Amino acid sequence: MHRKFWPVLGTFAGVAGVIAAATLLPTAIGALVAQSPAARCSGAVPYKKGDGGYNTFRIPAVVKARNGMILAFAEGRKDSGGDSGNIDIVLRRSGDGGCTWGPLQVVADQGTDTIGNPAPVVTNTGRIVLLSVHNGGSVTEAQIIRGQVSAADTRRPFVQYSDDNGATWSALREITAQAKKPDWRWYATTPGHALQISRGPHAGRLVVAANHTTTPGTTDTGAEGKYNSGHDIYSDDLGQTWHIGYIDENPDGFINVNESTATELPDGRLYFNTRNDATAPGHRADAYSSDGGQTLDKPFPPNDTIVAAISQGSVLQLSQPDLLLFSGPYDPNNKRAAMSLQVSRDQGVNFTLGLTLSGLPAAYSDLVQVDQKTVAVLYETGDFSAYENITFTRVPISRLSS
Repeated sequence: MHRKFWPVLGTFAGVAGVIAAATLLPTAIGALVAQSPAARCSGAVPYKKGDGGYNTFRIPAVVKARNGMILAFAEGRKDSGGDSGNIDIVLRRSGDGGCTWGPLQVVADQGTDTIGNPAPVVTNTGRIVLLSVHNGGSVTEAQIIRGQVSAADTRRPFVQYSDDNGATWSALREITAQAKKPDWRWYATTPGHALQISRGPHAGRLVVAANHTTTPGTTDTGAEGKYNSGHDIYSDDLGQTWHIGYIDENPDGFINVNESTATELPDGRLYFNTRNDATAPGHRADAYSSDGGQTLDKPFPPNDTIVAAISQGSVLQLSQPDLLLFSGPYDPNNKRAAMSLQVSRDQGVNFTLGLTLSGLPAAYSDLVQVDQKTVAVLYETGDFSAYENITFTRVPISRLSS
């Protein structure tokens, strides 16, 4: 406690300054103490392999609550690092900009089943809406894609919410009938944060990028001969009801829209960026929507200016209108390593390398703007594997804007 307090008092001159500090309101002193560590830290590690009895943490998502609290979500994989099994959605919160983190909270637990792909969004009312996807813990992605599982065990989207900045959460509520077509098999939200439109005729709308499969294709080289497809879902009543927006299904093996992320551009358009496992140049594709996610202006073309491994990535339009960021492993040889920030100053047409955070193994990530001067990346990394921990790294925006 003293280590946090004395540097603040040290900014006053002599004994008179100490006395003056003692006369400050307790809330003012608390604010100074809370700001002090954030001003000097570069980040922290909210999730380490083995914490809380979980074998592995994966699939990070991060948002900033209305009160300034940073919420870092992840999948807590109980028994192994695999994509199926006993998987919960967990959360840790930070009140000092990501320098220190509160205890691990379990937000969603479906027993031995899988509940994952957290997609949170902070609304203009302060409510935090969280979407996720459930499937049976004993089934595999390949079985779901082949249609070999029951309706109860296949992928089904759910929603829940918090009205106290993430301290407590409502029960899960299924939205499969609204958000998933009957012939879709695999289904996943984002991964990463969702968004609320802030301007234009669709202001207030919640938008969640997502992906799905129908029947297995024959042209994609992915597992089980599947081909991926993209869509989004949106809500105009803060998450009470949901609608399917654009659908991009392309089985020709050139671009197969997969894990996707979205952000709102300064001109009001939505920018979608997706992982592409198919034959188009590079490993990323992107698209725009001028009607709030209901349709795409045109189907996803490749964007080979983004250097990336085949992996999930995150995009975020900063409050600075000329800075659109992409985070992901920066490796043209498809190695999941070297988490980096790439920058676009023309609303996603071209990207250039802004900053490499580390040369270590790295995989999935999510972005959040902490304040006017700071952006942060929550990402999977480790010394010998990308899946040893999830770290939170703060980056001064000045390092990206030059």
